[in-house]
Amino acid sequence: MVILPRKSGFRPDGFDYQLYNRKDINRILGPKASCISFKDSACRCFGYLVSKKNYIFTIDDDCFVAKDPSGKEINVLEQHIKNLLTPSTTHFFNTLYDPYKEGVDFVRGYPFSLQEGAPITISHGLWLNIPDYDTPTQLVKPLEINTRYVDAVMTVPKGTLFPMYGMNLAFNRELIGPTMYFRLMGDGQMIGQYDDMWVGWCMKVICDHLGLGVKTGLPYIWHSKASNPFVNLKKEYKGIFWQEKVIPFFKSVSLPKVCSSVEKYYLALAGEVKSKLGEVDPYFIKLADAMVTWIEAWNMVNSPGEKPAMTSLPNATSKK
Repeated sequence: MVILPRKSGFRPDGFDYQLYNRKDINRILGPKASCISFKDSACRCFGYLVSKKNYIFTIDDDCFVAKDPSGKEINVLEQHIKNLLTPSTTHFFNTLYDPYKEGVDFVRGYPFSLQEGAPITISHGLWLNIPDYDTPTQLVKPLEINTRYVDAVMTVPKGTLFPMYGMNLAFNRELIGPTMYFRLMGDGQMIGQYDDMWVGWCMKVICDHLGLGVKTGLPYIWHSKASNPFVNLKKEYKGIFWQEKVIPFFKSVSLPKVCSSVEKYYLALAGEVKSKLGEVDPYFIKLADAMVTWIEAWNMVNSPGEKPAMTSLPNATSKK
């Protein structure tokens, strides 16, 4: 399933689509619609909620198909699926990056016992042209563009957080869909931006806990325009300050050893957000409550039923 704004130039042939508006969100979720952001791109997570597909691809409305150094158009969906259907090197770094790519293998010294790898949940693609900088960096580098194409995919190591961007992202909904909640943003909220960062941090600590992998690198898209840095500053200045408290929180957060589902892990994380980050700002208490409402909405729409206790998952070597 592809989640994209109406203006996006990415329109792959052969795909069915459904359009939802705020009335649909309110109709389907009722009072639980309060957890979905209003008048903000963070509302994209509603599509993740109602989708029945195993794999989700999401892209921003200022992103288009890019070309590789040879001038060939990049097949973004094909590369994302390749990333999601091959294992990750979560527990031991391979210095030739992705050893599952054709023509590449594990280097000498890589333990044979770890070469089956770990299941992949996230394929985090990159971009050419306009960098996605925070406001201070954008202000001091207003003319900078990215022309560097790196033909590589790598696994983000276990225990390492990273800045996850929602502009070119694919994920395995079946494995970690409930963690992909783009937090409260837009109308009525005190913060803009950083919704995708928040998702990335929540998702990564749960994936690390479950032994699941995250890849970053190929495919590239073309990021066509820079947003207004003065508008951005108003949206993200809270996030710039808060991240210095939030990242240490995620690096030290403790999750239950065994839960019956990813949803339960996410609820446990919401409890930690309320008790620890609520001291930073009351917004995080409101956000923690919204995280709980999100899981209630997820369960209501998806009726998951009974699931086995999750301490680890089998290797993701089969293709669907």
